[in-house]
Amino acid sequence: MSTDSVDAILARIERRILVRRILVFVGLAVAALAAYFGTGFLGARPVPDIVRFAQFDFFVAEFVKYLSPDFVDFTRLTQEEGIGGWRAIWVSVTNPSSIVETALSLRSSLLVSSIVITLSIGIVGTIIGFPFALFFGVLGSERVTPFPFNFLFRGVMSAIRAIPALVWVFIFAALVPLSPLTAMLAVATDTIGNLGRLFTDELEEIQEGPIEAIRSTGASGGQVINFGMLSQVSSSFVAWTLYILEINTRIAVSLGVVGAGGLGQYIQTNLNLFNSFRAGAGLLTLLFLVLSIELLSSRLRARLRPEEEEGRGFVEMLRDLADPDRWLGRVERS
Repeated sequence: MSTDSVDAILARIERRILVRRILVFVGLAVAALAAYFGTGFLGARPVPDIVRFAQFDFFVAEFVKYLSPDFVDFTRLTQEEGIGGWRAIWVSVTNPSSIVETALSLRSSLLVSSIVITLSIGIVGTIIGFPFALFFGVLGSERVTPFPFNFLFRGVMSAIRAIPALVWVFIFAALVPLSPLTAMLAVATDTIGNLGRLFTDELEEIQEGPIEAIRSTGASGGQVINFGMLSQVSSSFVAWTLYILEINTRIAVSLGVVGAGGLGQYIQTNLNLFNSFRAGAGLLTLLFLVLSIELLSSRLRARLRPEEEEGRGFVEMLRDLADPDRWLGRVERS
């Protein structure tokens, strides 16, 4: 290759890089303008209004309180004895019977029982929604139900997904008073739409070979679905269910905010009463709960699908956060 050809190639690459940078800059400028005028369209003048009306002193004072959590409501023992601050956790841990007693009390005014209620809503709702999601997900696949009849099942799942769980809980409130039971029904319904659609998409991508092999043996339709299709996606189905369980736990918290019980209700109640120290304890507990479930779920999914998920321990994840190369995307995945 001649020197002129190499120079021409390098010049072409530089032009492409320059054009790409200009397009990125223009895109960011358009996005910033869209955000600014978008807030104006919604009836706000962001910069003048923030400068004129924002209560910065009050915001800073409340934020400092959130960073000084009071765990006096951690268990019934700490609440009755008036033991607050971080010491409440130590006293509760050294008295495990108080944790068990509080967990069984199912009172949303206590943190431990709020955690139990929130986890119960997420887990039980997922378990109840799973068989229905499997039913609609399998029959929604064109490999099982011929076109256009499969769209009947897809339509049901789409209709369910179109309504958020936060709305489903009020729909079920007409059936059962607003409570953890109502939240569980809302989570189960939401699971049918979301998990069922993931099942359908997963079935559309399976290989045809094993299906034909099972059919060639004279197997019935049910046997073809069971041994030819579901056997190929069983690990993926479990992994997706764990992922939805992780999401459902977060949904359970948001449903608690509207009065369905659990950790969300504890936080909302203390925010309404301006008990910012206790609300900070609830927010910190929520952060711990969500991170714990996410770590556990990601590690289980990594076991099930090692080719798609990267399982890392808590210490490894913290070490990665301090690694600038990972933030800049300069580390290749093994």
